[in-house]
Amino acid sequence: MTTQTLPKPQTKYRDIHQEVTDTIIAQLEKGTIPWRQPWHGQTSKGFFDLPYNAISNNHYQGINILLLWGATIEKNFDTAEWGTFKQWSEQKQTIRKGEKGSMIVYYDTIEKEDDKGEVQKIPFLKAYHVFNRCQLNSYTSQENDTTNETLPLVQRIDVVDSFIENTQAVIEHGADGAFYRPSEDKIYMPNVEAFRDTKTCAATEGYYSTLLHELVHWSGAEKRMNRTKGKKFGDNQYAVEELVAELGSAFLCAEFDIATAEKGDHASYIANWLKVLKDNKHCIVTAASEASKAVNYMKQLNY
Repeated sequence: MTTQTLPKPQTKYRDIHQEVTDTIIAQLEKGTIPWRQPWHGQTSKGFFDLPYNAISNNHYQGINILLLWGATIEKNFDTAEWGTFKQWSEQKQTIRKGEKGSMIVYYDTIEKEDDKGEVQKIPFLKAYHVFNRCQLNSYTSQENDTTNETLPLVQRIDVVDSFIENTQAVIEHGADGAFYRPSEDKIYMPNVEAFRDTKTCAATEGYYSTLLHELVHWSGAEKRMNRTKGKKFGDNQYAVEELVAELGSAFLCAEFDIATAEKGDHASYIANWLKVLKDNKHCIVTAASEASKAVNYMKQLNY
């Protein structure tokens, strides 16, 4: 069997995990949470659709969703379509002069023979760049295009309710706050009437994004996905699990065209996330991966 040897070290080692983490931290320090939608009423082609490859039509997963959402906010793109330079070129499309690609990552493996002569597959992270459709010479803004208007959110509620019901999660309304209690395996929510419109989020959107957040926590129970939980606010594992729930809720909200709700303790959550991200460069990649797994798990319950 022919084996590959590890690539020779480059003059300057590139730490992709650190690059990804630094990107997210920079966004958080600016006061922007890249997986929170800061406004509502986007069209079906608005940026908070899940980003997808325009050629394969496959959605990006895990950390790549955050990276592309963050790039979309920073560069003010109004489409969720992405592709590599080569893919756009094969479609006879050209990138506008001066445009820069956005980094996304994926895991690859290298085969290496160990001391016992056995071949092992070693995973490593690789990066490449993609370009948004807005960066093409052929692109014209669809800001005033009314041909792709989406149906009002209220017409989508039945779909969301059906998704939640099919998980068979136990949900009790009437609590003072929203939380998942592992000892009872139950989600507690305030009454629907307790949700109010805010500057960035309608009451209905706030209700569903909050419930989906708690549903992601529910998915991590020992008898389901068995994610490690922290014991108290400020605990690193608690912060990681909160990241998973925030990201998972954001992914689902994107699929259902629901804006996510701002938390009342917004500042303390940002501070806690920043501490965890700075302490562990792998945290955001792991949290995004776990969030995608949680979403896929709940989707399977709907089949």
